[in-house]
Amino acid sequence: MNVTSIGDLAQSLMLRARNAQLKSTIAVLAQELSSGQTNNLSSRMGGDLSHLTDIEHNLTRLQGYAIATNEAAAFTQSMQINLDHIDDTFGMVGSALLGINQQADRSHATVRARQGLDTVVESLNSRSAGRSLFAGIASDRTPLLSSQLLVKSLRSVLTGLTTIADIEQAARAWFDDPAGFQTVMYAGANEPLAPFEIGPGKRVSTPLRADDPIFRDALRQLTTAAIADDPTLGLSAETKHELLQRAGIEILNGQYALTQARADLGFVQSQIEETAARNSATISSLEYARNELLSVDPYETATRLEEIQFQLESLYSVTVRAARLSLLAFLK
Repeated sequence: MNVTSIGDLAQSLMLRARNAQLKSTIAVLAQELSSGQTNNLSSRMGGDLSHLTDIEHNLTRLQGYAIATNEAAAFTQSMQINLDHIDDTFGMVGSALLGINQQADRSHATVRARQGLDTVVESLNSRSAGRSLFAGIASDRTPLLSSQLLVKSLRSVLTGLTTIADIEQAARAWFDDPAGFQTVMYAGANEPLAPFEIGPGKRVSTPLRADDPIFRDALRQLTTAAIADDPTLGLSAETKHELLQRAGIEILNGQYALTQARADLGFVQSQIEETAARNSATISSLEYARNELLSVDPYETATRLEEIQFQLESLYSVTVRAARLSLLAFLK
């Protein structure tokens, strides 16, 4: 009968190696149990990680779109809020201009027109996350210079004119002339803001700028009304009265175009919301698929962990017994 034995040193090394192996397995199983995911991707995927890589790539791309949709939603919401302020201003100033009957009313109306002008300019100069809302592609710039400059510029254009027709024609010509309003007041870009890419093949645009005819016409009427009572112009009471009322009518009429612009922006907002919801659903689906590929059975993992822990405890017992036997042999 042949008996195979190993020396004390070899046995010690074997026990140490087994001890290290069991401890490593316990660490892996403990991590899998806590995370719920496998640590051995290659084994789980049969060596083919292409499907998992594709899922991760799509998740990363959609998460990037999520950032873009959040930015687009915040940007367009800020635009909508400021358009709402402008709409309210049109209504209040237009009504005030149409309601004048006497000198006191006229003075009050011109003050309201000047306040309205300040409000509209301030709203058009608003920003979202540091980007100008109505400056086109030049979102780092404030699109309009001060309302004081606008009042001063139009006053110099209208000085010396006495009839409604001449005043309105001169004001319109200055606002439409590239060397007038566009050069003196507008500091934004002539190109619209670049579209927001909110999903695969999905882009939305916000083309409104502070030099849009909707705003330019309103600024013209507000500025004209604000300086109608200015002594520098020397207008008659009848001319002032008619000028203010005509400005009031035009400002209120401007609400129709503004309402259409707000509706167009609302449609863009709905597209952003729908795309964000669709992207979110796709992300959830991909995350579920990824978890299915990587997840481990917690019961099975816990059972294996207990088995390995038992094996480690048994190994400790064997190691202690072997050490005692070696000591007895040495003492003899």
